[in-house]
Amino acid sequence: MHHLLIVGAGHGGTEVLHAFQRSPLLTVIGVVDPNEHAIGVQLAKRGQIRVETTWTAFEGTAIDFIIDATGEHGVLEQLIQFFPEAAVLPGEFVRVLLERLAEKERMLEAIIHCTSEAISVADQAGETMLINPAYTRMTGYTEQDVIGKPASADIGMQESVHLRVLETGESVRDARMKIGQDRRDIIVNAAPVVVDGQVRGSVGVIRDISEMKALTKELKAAKQKIRTLEAKYTFDDIIAESEPMRFVVDQAKLAATMPVNVLIRGESGTGKELFAHAIHAASDRRYEQFVRVNCAAIAPSLLESELFGYEEGAFSGARRGGKRGYFEEAHGGSLFLDEIGELPLDVQAKLLRVLQENEVVRVGGTKAVPVDVRIIAATNANLEQKIITGEFREDLYYRINRLPIHIPALRERPDDLSPLATHLLRKLNQSYGRSVERISEDALEAIRKQTWKGNVRELENVIGRALIFTDKTEQVLRKGHLQLVVTVTPKRSERPKKEIKHLSDEMSYVEEQLIREALDVVNGNKTEAAKQLGISLRALYYKVERFNIQC
Repeated sequence: MHHLLIVGAGHGGTEVLHAFQRSPLLTVIGVVDPNEHAIGVQLAKRGQIRVETTWTAFEGTAIDFIIDATGEHGVLEQLIQFFPEAAVLPGEFVRVLLERLAEKERMLEAIIHCTSEAISVADQAGETMLINPAYTRMTGYTEQDVIGKPASADIGMQESVHLRVLETGESVRDARMKIGQDRRDIIVNAAPVVVDGQVRGSVGVIRDISEMKALTKELKAAKQKIRTLEAKYTFDDIIAESEPMRFVVDQAKLAATMPVNVLIRGESGTGKELFAHAIHAASDRRYEQFVRVNCAAIAPSLLESELFGYEEGAFSGARRGGKRGYFEEAHGGSLFLDEIGELPLDVQAKLLRVLQENEVVRVGGTKAVPVDVRIIAATNANLEQKIITGEFREDLYYRINRLPIHIPALRERPDDLSPLATHLLRKLNQSYGRSVERISEDALEAIRKQTWKGNVRELENVIGRALIFTDKTEQVLRKGHLQLVVTVTPKRSERPKKEIKHLSDEMSYVEEQLIREALDVVNGNKTEAAKQLGISLRALYYKVERFNIQC
């Protein structure tokens, strides 16, 4: 029998204690935490497990394994030095391992402990073969009502998750539907029963949504932390049916393979952050941290200390022991600087030094800390104009603009409107508890006629608002559900003012003229023209087609 010591009795340590307290392979010999009121400490005392406030109390004790569940920086290294004979494991590794094991054990536990959750089991033919008493209490249906009948007998006309699992062979998670005689709102998790490589049935675990509220509140804080440390989206989440968007996705995939800084540009709502996530997730840094910073959302007086960290006593209210900045947090991974055009000039100067020297100096400190960070910046501002007006450093611009990516506005890629609207419909259906299957053609036509100044964010807002006002039984989103704003130009009596052209239109015009002149100089040789213009041959072909240039 191996001996295990758990250091840290918060939520993480408590989960570890729960997992190993009755293990036939390990004996938990002690729990360490300075907080005597920690939930893990109380659990250990009830289990008559030794509790100490410091791990030094276990010096000389035979210990085979130690799990660091404190989440504090440096504790793991101290434990390794103090217990050289023991195997010291980080709590995060153990937590992930336990989660993986729990997923596989959940089905067996649900069947064996059938009174803990409402469970229904369907056979290979899609007929209900087993329910438990908790199922009857939740739905009101008895075995006589559902056993031997189609798995959809208890949900009416809704799609059965059992049938979906049997058809696809894949699990279904968090499917929301109504069940029982009183049409109770539930969430269903279903998984296939695989025997000898064949799907022989489906097991569904049913939970009342009200029971999930407490868990949702508990997980909210953890999700917020996770979102700052990992990318949520990949290139599979980007809808790119139009040629301009496919070209941008190809550029971004190329950027993911290159160890250079990336500048993503585009109007507000086009999906710049989505591309940043995807680039990190496809890069060789994908298993490292992805830290997001909205430069416009942090007060200018705090930006420097947030980005680069600070030493103890650097300013009034500074945390004891100092604080690591976002660059140190993102070491080895990627740092996404959104709205980089809003950085103050003094912060721009320090950012430039970090990019040049690959090291940061905390506010109030003198020691340089080496960092290995890939910068992905984004802005909807005209940085070139900001350089002219002295609001943005030209040298910093060239540092971050090594691989520029411009995301076209939604109105510039009409071919993406229909697939985007359909994708957003599926996404928001689950959020709002609706089961709308499609968008009518007249609604899609109305969507195509909009200018979408707010781009994809505005489109998502319109689809979401439409779903809110649909009945829960409706399956088609119609034009009448949409609340589209029709722009009406009011009549003016005053003298007409000089027309102000859109900046993107003017830039497109200049770009077209430069391409025409280059092709004319090299007598239509596209390879030479692309070389002279400093763009790829593929990009030149795309722009020639876009501007309808005959050569």
